[in-house]
Amino acid sequence: MKADLHCHTKLSDGTMGIDDLIVLAKNSGVTTIAVTDHDCQAGTVRAEIIGRRYGITVIPAVEFSATDSKRGSKAHILCYLPDRPERLEGLCKSNSLLRKRAGQLMAAKVARKFPVSMDFIVKCCQGSTNIFKQHIMQALMECGYTTSIFGDLYKMLFTKESRMNVLMDVTYPEPEEIIDAIHEAGGIAVLAHPGFYDNFELFEELAESGKLDGVEVYHPENTPEQQEKLLKIAKKKGLVVTGGSDFHGAFNAYPVKLGEYGPSEDEVAALMSYKAKKRRKQKKLEAAAAAE
Repeated sequence: MKADLHCHTKLSDGTMGIDDLIVLAKNSGVTTIAVTDHDCQAGTVRAEIIGRRYGITVIPAVEFSATDSKRGSKAHILCYLPDRPERLEGLCKSNSLLRKRAGQLMAAKVARKFPVSMDFIVKCCQGSTNIFKQHIMQALMECGYTTSIFGDLYKMLFTKESRMNVLMDVTYPEPEEIIDAIHEAGGIAVLAHPGFYDNFELFEELAESGKLDGVEVYHPENTPEQQEKLLKIAKKKGLVVTGGSDFHGAFNAYPVKLGEYGPSEDEVAALMSYKAKKRRKQKKLEAAAAAE
Protein backbone atom coordinates (compact mmCIF):
# COMPACT_ATOMS: atom_id res chain seq x y z
CA MET A 1 0.00 0.00 0.00
CA LYS A 2 1.23 3.47 -0.93
CA ALA A 3 -0.24 6.56 0.75
CA ASP A 4 0.00 10.35 0.45
CA LEU A 5 -1.77 12.20 3.26
CA HIS A 6 -1.01 15.78 2.15
CA CYS A 7 -2.38 16.87 -1.25
CA HIS A 8 -3.84 20.11 -2.59
CA THR A 9 -6.25 20.75 -5.46
CA LYS A 10 -7.52 23.74 -7.43
CA LEU A 11 -9.84 24.52 -4.52
CA SER A 12 -6.86 26.08 -2.74
CA ASP A 13 -3.35 26.46 -4.18
CA GLY A 14 -3.00 23.36 -6.33
CA THR A 15 -3.31 23.13 -10.10
CA MET A 16 -5.12 19.80 -10.41
CA GLY A 17 -8.81 19.17 -10.08
CA ILE A 18 -9.99 16.44 -7.72
CA ASP A 19 -10.74 14.06 -10.60
CA ASP A 20 -7.26 14.44 -12.11
CA LEU A 21 -5.57 14.07 -8.73
CA ILE A 22 -7.32 10.77 -8.06
CA VAL A 23 -6.54 9.47 -11.57
CA LEU A 24 -2.89 10.41 -10.97
CA ALA A 25 -2.97 8.53 -7.67
CA LYS A 26 -4.40 5.47 -9.43
CA ASN A 27 -1.78 5.60 -12.18
CA SER A 28 1.01 6.16 -9.61
CA GLY A 29 0.07 3.16 -7.49
CA VAL A 30 -1.04 5.36 -4.59
CA THR A 31 -3.97 3.63 -2.89
CA THR A 32 -4.72 6.11 -0.07
CA ILE A 33 -4.74 9.91 -0.20
CA ALA A 34 -5.97 12.84 1.86
CA VAL A 35 -7.08 16.02 0.13
CA THR A 36 -5.86 18.71 2.55
CA ASP A 37 -6.87 21.99 0.94
CA HIS A 38 -6.15 25.12 2.96
CA ASP A 39 -9.02 26.02 5.29
CA CYS A 40 -11.44 24.29 2.91
CA GLN A 41 -13.48 21.10 3.12
CA ALA A 42 -15.47 21.71 -0.05
CA GLY A 43 -13.90 18.87 -2.03
CA THR A 44 -14.08 16.14 0.61
CA VAL A 45 -17.35 14.45 -0.40
CA ARG A 46 -16.57 14.63 -4.12
CA ALA A 47 -13.08 13.22 -3.54
CA GLU A 48 -14.49 10.28 -1.56
CA ILE A 49 -17.06 9.48 -4.27
CA ILE A 50 -14.54 9.66 -7.12
CA GLY A 51 -12.01 7.77 -5.03
CA ARG A 52 -14.40 4.83 -4.63
CA ARG A 53 -14.90 4.79 -8.40
CA TYR A 54 -11.16 4.29 -8.92
CA GLY A 55 -10.48 2.11 -5.89
CA ILE A 56 -8.67 4.89 -4.01
CA THR A 57 -9.27 5.40 -0.29
CA VAL A 58 -9.76 9.11 0.43
CA ILE A 59 -9.31 10.16 4.06
CA PRO A 60 -11.37 13.28 4.95
CA ALA A 61 -8.96 16.09 5.86
CA VAL A 62 -8.25 19.82 5.85
CA GLU A 63 -5.15 21.94 6.52
CA PHE A 64 -5.69 24.90 8.86
CA SER A 65 -3.53 28.01 9.03
CA ALA A 66 -2.39 29.13 12.48
CA THR A 67 -0.20 31.84 14.00
CA ASP A 68 2.25 30.88 16.74
CA SER A 69 2.42 34.33 18.36
CA LYS A 70 4.77 33.12 21.10
CA ARG A 71 7.50 32.55 18.51
CA GLY A 72 6.24 34.94 15.86
CA SER A 73 5.87 32.25 13.21
CA LYS A 74 3.27 30.52 11.10
CA ALA A 75 2.08 26.96 11.65
CA HIS A 76 -0.22 24.59 9.84
CA ILE A 77 -2.43 22.06 11.59
CA LEU A 78 -3.82 19.11 9.64
CA CYS A 79 -7.19 17.70 10.63
CA TYR A 80 -7.99 14.11 9.72
CA LEU A 81 -11.22 12.11 9.99
CA PRO A 82 -13.52 14.66 11.68
CA ASP A 83 -16.75 13.04 12.91
CA ARG A 84 -18.64 16.34 12.71
CA PRO A 85 -17.00 18.29 9.85
CA GLU A 86 -19.82 20.83 9.86
CA ARG A 87 -18.43 22.18 13.14
CA LEU A 88 -15.26 23.20 11.30
CA GLU A 89 -17.04 25.28 8.69
CA GLY A 90 -16.98 28.43 10.82
CA LEU A 91 -13.20 28.15 11.24
CA CYS A 92 -12.77 27.46 7.52
CA LYS A 93 -14.83 30.52 6.68
CA SER A 94 -13.08 32.91 9.11
CA ASN A 95 -9.59 31.74 8.10
CA SER A 96 -10.52 31.93 4.43
CA LEU A 97 -11.78 35.48 4.87
CA LEU A 98 -8.49 36.53 6.46
CA ARG A 99 -6.56 34.97 3.59
CA LYS A 100 -8.86 36.51 1.00
CA ARG A 101 -8.37 40.04 2.34
CA ALA A 102 -4.58 39.59 2.34
CA GLY A 103 -4.65 38.09 -1.15
CA GLN A 104 -6.71 40.95 -2.54
CA LEU A 105 -4.38 43.55 -1.01
CA MET A 106 -1.28 41.79 -2.35
CA ALA A 107 -2.87 41.49 -5.79
CA ALA A 108 -3.75 45.21 -5.73
CA LYS A 109 -0.15 46.10 -4.84
CA VAL A 110 1.15 43.96 -7.71
CA ALA A 111 -1.37 45.55 -10.09
CA ARG A 112 0.10 48.95 -9.19
CA LYS A 113 3.65 47.75 -9.92
CA PHE A 114 2.89 45.90 -13.17
CA PRO A 115 0.38 46.45 -15.99
CA VAL A 116 -1.68 43.45 -14.96
CA SER A 117 -5.32 43.96 -14.02
CA MET A 118 -7.03 42.67 -10.90
CA ASP A 119 -9.56 40.98 -13.16
CA PHE A 120 -6.81 38.98 -14.84
CA ILE A 121 -5.33 37.92 -11.49
CA VAL A 122 -8.78 36.81 -10.35
CA LYS A 123 -9.14 34.87 -13.62
CA CYS A 124 -5.92 33.01 -12.83
CA CYS A 125 -7.36 31.78 -9.53
CA GLN A 126 -10.62 30.60 -11.05
CA GLY A 127 -11.86 27.51 -9.23
CA SER A 128 -9.96 28.33 -6.04
CA THR A 129 -11.54 29.54 -2.84
CA ASN A 130 -8.92 32.30 -2.58
CA ILE A 131 -6.17 34.37 -4.19
CA PHE A 132 -2.86 32.68 -3.39
CA LYS A 133 0.64 33.94 -4.19
CA GLN A 134 0.94 31.32 -6.91
CA HIS A 135 -2.10 32.74 -8.70
CA ILE A 136 -0.54 36.21 -8.72
CA MET A 137 2.68 34.74 -10.10
CA GLN A 138 0.69 32.82 -12.74
CA ALA A 139 -0.78 36.14 -13.93
CA LEU A 140 2.68 37.75 -14.08
CA MET A 141 4.08 34.75 -15.93
CA GLU A 142 1.33 34.89 -18.53
CA CYS A 143 2.01 38.62 -18.96
CA GLY A 144 5.67 37.92 -19.74
CA TYR A 145 7.36 39.13 -16.56
CA THR A 146 8.77 35.75 -15.57
CA THR A 147 9.05 32.22 -16.88
CA SER A 148 8.48 30.47 -13.55
CA ILE A 149 6.22 30.63 -10.52
CA PHE A 150 9.10 30.42 -8.05
CA GLY A 151 12.14 32.47 -9.04
CA ASP A 152 13.71 35.89 -8.63
CA LEU A 153 10.44 37.76 -9.15
CA TYR A 154 8.70 35.61 -6.52
CA LYS A 155 11.54 36.32 -4.07
CA MET A 156 11.27 40.04 -4.78
CA LEU A 157 7.51 40.13 -4.16
CA PHE A 158 6.99 37.52 -1.47
CA THR A 159 10.00 37.33 0.85
CA LYS A 160 10.34 39.49 3.95
CA GLU A 161 13.97 40.25 3.14
CA SER A 162 12.98 42.05 -0.08
CA ARG A 163 12.42 45.80 0.20
CA MET A 164 9.94 45.54 -2.69
CA ASN A 165 7.75 42.83 -1.18
CA VAL A 166 3.97 43.09 -1.26
CA LEU A 167 3.39 40.81 1.70
CA MET A 168 0.46 41.38 4.05
CA ASP A 169 0.64 40.11 7.62
CA VAL A 170 -2.23 37.80 8.54
CA THR A 171 -2.90 36.77 12.13
CA TYR A 172 -4.67 33.42 12.23
CA PRO A 173 -5.88 31.69 15.41
CA GLU A 174 -3.30 30.18 17.75
CA PRO A 175 -2.37 26.49 17.17
CA GLU A 176 -4.05 25.51 20.45
CA GLU A 177 -7.29 27.17 19.32
CA ILE A 178 -7.19 25.28 16.02
CA ILE A 179 -6.52 21.99 17.84
CA ASP A 180 -9.44 22.59 20.22
CA ALA A 181 -11.75 23.20 17.24
CA ILE A 182 -10.55 20.00 15.56
CA HIS A 183 -11.19 17.98 18.72
CA GLU A 184 -14.62 19.58 19.10
CA ALA A 185 -15.38 18.28 15.61
CA GLY A 186 -14.12 14.81 16.55
CA GLY A 187 -11.04 15.07 14.38
CA ILE A 188 -7.37 14.15 14.73
CA ALA A 189 -5.00 17.14 15.03
CA VAL A 190 -1.58 16.74 13.39
CA LEU A 191 1.17 19.37 13.19
CA ALA A 192 2.12 19.74 9.52
CA HIS A 193 5.70 19.92 8.19
CA PRO A 194 7.60 21.23 11.26
CA GLY A 195 10.66 21.76 9.05
CA PHE A 196 8.87 24.24 6.79
CA TYR A 197 8.18 26.91 9.42
CA ASP A 198 10.73 25.70 11.98
CA ASN A 199 7.96 24.59 14.36
CA PHE A 200 10.07 22.17 16.38
CA GLU A 201 9.82 24.12 19.63
CA LEU A 202 6.06 24.42 19.12
CA PHE A 203 5.86 20.70 18.42
CA GLU A 204 7.66 19.74 21.62
CA GLU A 205 5.45 22.11 23.60
CA LEU A 206 2.22 20.73 22.11
CA ALA A 207 3.42 17.14 22.48
CA GLU A 208 4.29 17.72 26.13
CA SER A 209 0.89 19.31 26.82
CA GLY A 210 -0.93 16.27 25.47
CA LYS A 211 -3.05 18.41 23.13
CA LEU A 212 -1.55 17.19 19.87
CA ASP A 213 -2.55 13.86 18.31
CA GLY A 214 0.21 13.50 15.73
CA VAL A 215 2.96 14.99 13.59
CA GLU A 216 3.77 14.98 9.89
CA VAL A 217 7.16 13.27 9.88
CA TYR A 218 7.56 12.49 6.18
CA HIS A 219 7.61 15.69 4.13
CA PRO A 220 9.97 17.27 1.57
CA GLU A 221 10.87 20.05 4.05
CA ASN A 222 11.81 17.69 6.91
CA THR A 223 15.43 16.53 6.74
CA PRO A 224 16.32 12.90 7.58
CA GLU A 225 17.76 14.10 10.90
CA GLN A 226 14.58 16.00 11.69
CA GLN A 227 12.46 12.99 10.74
CA GLU A 228 14.45 10.85 13.16
CA LYS A 229 13.93 13.38 15.96
CA LEU A 230 10.19 13.67 15.23
CA LEU A 231 9.77 9.89 15.18
CA LYS A 232 11.52 9.57 18.53
CA ILE A 233 9.25 12.14 20.20
CA ALA A 234 6.13 10.73 18.52
CA LYS A 235 6.92 7.24 19.82
CA LYS A 236 7.61 8.54 23.32
CA LYS A 237 4.37 10.55 23.47
CA GLY A 238 2.17 8.02 21.66
CA LEU A 239 1.48 10.33 18.70
CA VAL A 240 0.35 9.20 15.28
CA VAL A 241 2.84 9.60 12.44
CA THR A 242 1.74 10.92 9.05
CA GLY A 243 3.39 12.06 5.87
CA GLY A 244 2.79 13.39 2.39
CA SER A 245 4.28 15.11 -0.60
CA ASP A 246 2.39 18.39 -0.01
CA PHE A 247 1.44 18.00 -3.65
CA HIS A 248 0.42 21.19 -5.52
CA GLY A 249 0.90 20.08 -9.13
CA ALA A 250 2.55 22.81 -11.22
CA PHE A 251 2.51 25.08 -8.16
CA ASN A 252 5.09 22.97 -6.32
CA ALA A 253 8.28 24.91 -5.63
CA TYR A 254 10.39 21.90 -6.65
CA PRO A 255 9.79 18.55 -8.38
CA VAL A 256 7.86 16.17 -6.15
CA LYS A 257 5.84 13.10 -7.07
CA LEU A 258 2.55 12.03 -5.51
CA GLY A 259 3.20 9.36 -2.91
CA GLU A 260 6.90 10.17 -2.61
CA TYR A 261 6.78 11.03 1.10
CA GLY A 262 3.94 8.88 2.39
CA PRO A 263 3.71 6.99 5.70
CA SER A 264 3.93 3.22 6.00
CA GLU A 265 0.94 0.90 5.93
CA ASP A 266 1.19 0.44 9.71
CA GLU A 267 1.31 4.21 10.26
CA VAL A 268 -1.82 4.71 8.13
CA ALA A 269 -3.56 1.93 10.09
CA ALA A 270 -2.56 3.62 13.35
CA LEU A 271 -4.11 6.87 12.12
CA MET A 272 -7.34 5.14 11.14
CA SER A 273 -7.65 3.37 14.51
CA TYR A 274 -6.39 6.26 16.65
CA LYS A 275 -9.77 7.56 17.82
CA ALA A 276 -11.04 4.12 18.82
CA LYS A 277 -7.82 3.49 20.74
CA LYS A 278 -8.14 6.87 22.45
CA ARG A 279 -11.73 6.14 23.47
CA ARG A 280 -10.74 2.79 24.96
CA LYS A 281 -7.97 4.44 26.94
CA GLN A 282 -10.36 7.10 28.24
CA LYS A 283 -12.88 4.45 29.36
CA LYS A 284 -10.16 2.59 31.26
CA LEU A 285 -9.14 5.81 33.01
CA GLU A 286 -12.75 6.58 33.93
CA ALA A 287 -13.29 3.04 35.20
CA ALA A 288 -10.12 3.23 37.29
CA ALA A 289 -11.19 6.58 38.75
CA ALA A 290 -14.64 5.23 39.59
CA ALA A 291 -13.12 2.22 41.37
CA GLU A 292 -11.04 4.38 43.72
